[in-house]
Amino acid sequence: MINKPDSNKARLKRHKRVRAKIAGTAACPRLSVFRSAKHIYAQLIDDVNGVTIASAASTEKGFDANGGNKEGAFKVGQMIAQKAAEKGITDVVFDRGGYIYHGRVAELAAGARDGGLNF
Repeated sequence: MINKPDSNKARLKRHKRVRAKIAGTAACPRLSVFRSAKHIYAQLIDDVNGVTIASAASTEKGFDANGGNKEGAFKVGQMIAQKAAEKGITDVVFDRGGYIYHGRVAELAAGARDGGLNF
């Protein structure tokens, strides 16, 4: 019998390791990324108070791109940067969520930087 490794379990293990080192504050929140097969989500989180400051996702009403590809991830990054600018936030800490910094995760980061976020 062949045992297939659980990739989500490994991702959560990596995510725990990363989260032990980074945390967001009200002045410099954590930009957290979650991706599924069809969609991608981003949140600005204040870990000190335990609140989500802003969020953007490919599932939002009015989102016209596909969240399962790089173009959609770039647009979500721009959306989260715009919402952060409305709240007066320019500096964030990027949390890749245990995912490899490649593909849609990297495109979301590029879109956020294009929108004016610094990390």
